[in-house]
Amino acid sequence: MTQGRSLQPRRVFVIGATGTIGRATVRALVQAGHEVVCFVRPGSAALAELAGATIRFGQVTDAGSVARDGFRAEPFDALVSCLTSRTGAPGDAWAIDHAAHIVVLDAARAAGVKHMVLLSAICVQKPTLAFQQAKLAFEKVLIESGMDYSIVRATAFFKSLSGQIDRIRQGKSFLMFGDGTATACKPISDDDLAWFLTRCLDEPGRRNRILPIGGPGEAVTPRAQADRLFALLGGKPRFTRVPIALLDTIIVVLATLGRISPSLAGKAELARIGRYYATESMLVLDPVTGRYDAMATPSTGSETLFDFYAQVIAGERSVQRGEHAVF
Repeated sequence: MTQGRSLQPRRVFVIGATGTIGRATVRALVQAGHEVVCFVRPGSAALAELAGATIRFGQVTDAGSVARDGFRAEPFDALVSCLTSRTGAPGDAWAIDHAAHIVVLDAARAAGVKHMVLLSAICVQKPTLAFQQAKLAFEKVLIESGMDYSIVRATAFFKSLSGQIDRIRQGKSFLMFGDGTATACKPISDDDLAWFLTRCLDEPGRRNRILPIGGPGEAVTPRAQADRLFALLGGKPRFTRVPIALLDTIIVVLATLGRISPSLAGKAELARIGRYYATESMLVLDPVTGRYDAMATPSTGSETLFDFYAQVIAGERSVQRGEHAVF
């Protein structure tokens, strides 16, 4: 996807540039005509995909490194963050989703940055997990900082909903919770989200706002995902229904054992994350009714999840799954 160039090119500092959304966002920023500086960890992969941007190395959790190796006492107009914790475990979440962002925000203010575009997540509307609470805590810091902000709460990504393509190719069943219709989302592609983030720099109506966003089309349930995959692959639909009670039992067991084993405590949190995604829709939550509302969830872009499925199956695209992928 290619969109128009910005009428006001800016100097933009980017963190989280090497993730899948980060790489797409850097591409969009460069195509829009911005001067982009990416601050990445030494040894980071995928640097070739950051063509057109300046790459600087350092530690995002270290205030000295951010100032010395990142901003270098140079002026910047905007800060864009696609940075997120890898696992969502409590220690990781509070270190990255909260503390590291505060470090970079402080350095950005010293560099004269007037606007921050923050990629958050739509699931923070109902914060029961550590990474959601950490993200919300930083959102509050940003809002109260006095800097202009655009907080983009995105719905599900294509990569997180593509983990069962190979299962079905192998003739296996589609795993789902209940009948697969209790939850829904409006999946968004990397490129569509990247251009939404990029356009936040130019559109005054996106400043000082929290912006929930999804992809085009109707909300999609797990059952709808399964039906389309079986149709594309030509197989007979087969389903394995996983009871939520099984996840609850696993969480209790891991949490109990986690009292003596930190590694098992971490696995208990990952199981809680899995349960959350299995039981909560990634749509705008109506604060009055407590129900998720697909109609109230804004859409952007042109690529649908089912377009992506067809391209992956045809060998035209690949799936790069993250830590929060379902199944």
